[in-house]
Amino acid sequence: MVENIKRSSFEVLGMCCATEEALVERILKPLRGVKDVSVIVPTRTVTVVHDVLLISESQIADALNAARLEASLRLQGETDNEKKWPDLTTMVCGLLLALSFLKYAYQPLGWLALGSVVIGFPKVLLRAIASIKALTLNINILVLLAVCGTAALQDFWEAGIIIFLFSIAQWLETRATHKAMVAMSSLTSMAPQKAVIAETGELVDVNDVKINTILAVKAGDAIPLDGIVVEGKCEVDEKMLTGESLPVTKELDSVVWAGTINVNGYISVKTTVLAKDTVVARMSKLVEEASSRKSRTQRFIDHFAKYYIPAVVLISASIAVVPAALKVPNIKPWFHLAIVVLLSACPCALILSTPVAIFCALTKAAISGLLLKGGDYIETLSGIKTVAFDKTGTITRGEFTVTDFSVSVDDISIETLLYWVSSVESKSSHPMAAALVEYGMLNSVKPIPENVENFQNFPGEGVYGIINGKDIYIGNRRIGARAGSERVDCRTQCQSPEISTPNQCCGPTLVGVFRLADTCRSGALEAIEELKLLGVRSVMLTGDSSQAAMYAQSQSFYLQKRQ
Repeated sequence: MVENIKRSSFEVLGMCCATEEALVERILKPLRGVKDVSVIVPTRTVTVVHDVLLISESQIADALNAARLEASLRLQGETDNEKKWPDLTTMVCGLLLALSFLKYAYQPLGWLALGSVVIGFPKVLLRAIASIKALTLNINILVLLAVCGTAALQDFWEAGIIIFLFSIAQWLETRATHKAMVAMSSLTSMAPQKAVIAETGELVDVNDVKINTILAVKAGDAIPLDGIVVEGKCEVDEKMLTGESLPVTKELDSVVWAGTINVNGYISVKTTVLAKDTVVARMSKLVEEASSRKSRTQRFIDHFAKYYIPAVVLISASIAVVPAALKVPNIKPWFHLAIVVLLSACPCALILSTPVAIFCALTKAAISGLLLKGGDYIETLSGIKTVAFDKTGTITRGEFTVTDFSVSVDDISIETLLYWVSSVESKSSHPMAAALVEYGMLNSVKPIPENVENFQNFPGEGVYGIINGKDIYIGNRRIGARAGSERVDCRTQCQSPEISTPNQCCGPTLVGVFRLADTCRSGALEAIEELKLLGVRSVMLTGDSSQAAMYAQSQSFYLQKRQ
């Protein structure tokens, strides 16, 4: 039974604002086999969960089209659906209306305005009738009343203008919401729709790939499904999912995600999920769910519109009826004023503005690697006055770099000292050790860990090793007690050739000093400056020492002064 349940998405171009959301739900929910209906107004998308044995996708589209909602099935990854030009009816209506302006030169041409009304009115009428059947008061009924009113006054020119402008407005709304649709499509189409079976080389649809299938991914190709690397090694560009700007190395047993790009190398990937359960697919579903959760502002506007539209109709009717009841001599201007009120007070722009803005924000955040539960959280973010950032890995890179390295004695060169330090530190797994080894390599000094004897690691202090008979201590001040001195940053135990016995040692000697720092991440200062321009204060949280915190702050200040 579960296999018969399908989730289908439809593009509904005739849905111009949130007031027609109720119309769509009243049409679809009573249909046998429809389990759930979700409407996303900004992208004019209707998602229907239905039993394919009871109702097909074409039947759902036909039900929507019976109400002149211009519905069609939206295929996954389809983005080329932008209406670059108005439909033929609208263009003919506009052409006849434009020609009717020539009535001042030739009076019979004025009747072309009536032809404009005749051509454009059926679309308005059918959609208004569908709204009336569904007991939904929306813009279609307002336009119908306005057109009927102007036609009753035999002002066919104005009636044609109303129909034409209404049709153009709908086309412009479609163009405006196309950006939201493209943003959503860019999220859902991150992952490729085809995959290559490693064993046979066959190209198959990703929806047909089962779990534990081995797929082949060549250099430059996008990874089709989430999985684990079982063969090969490569670098993968994951910035579209994680925001990480640098490629990430993937080797045996590494996890890879659908939609990420294999930059170089060849890998075989064993799938761990189906296409509908990939990280990208889940992100898309989360964005849709978040978009369907209305924010406080949206809920207020929708609630307001329920009373606003009927109030506009009553006010417009009052402007026309009251003067007639009072037997005003010239009632025609009052009828015109009633029609003006009816059209100018249309709430479509107000109702559509909030969901479009929120949807674009949710989609943009998802593409940047941020998932928000709904519009309420975006509105909450707008009221934030202070943002707290963790220092390590957020403001800073989370990787140590050597900022200073100097020799304290004259008879030892910096190359020799770098050789001692990098060789001993190459046997350590501490993050600082990697920075020291890298610094040595940058200065053309290659570590030789094979030459290090009796290596020892003292947690919280430093490391120790013997190179060519010399005892090398590297660490912070706490290692001084172990080495026999209170001032040790980088020290070697002296082995003078004049000494004949070990207890004649001249004692430890400080031979070098180095400093390490966690440098600021590129873009951190710019982000903080942008927040400052928005009136948001930034603070830094850290468990490091106050000196480390002040150094990070001084880096930001220094970069700001340089700019």
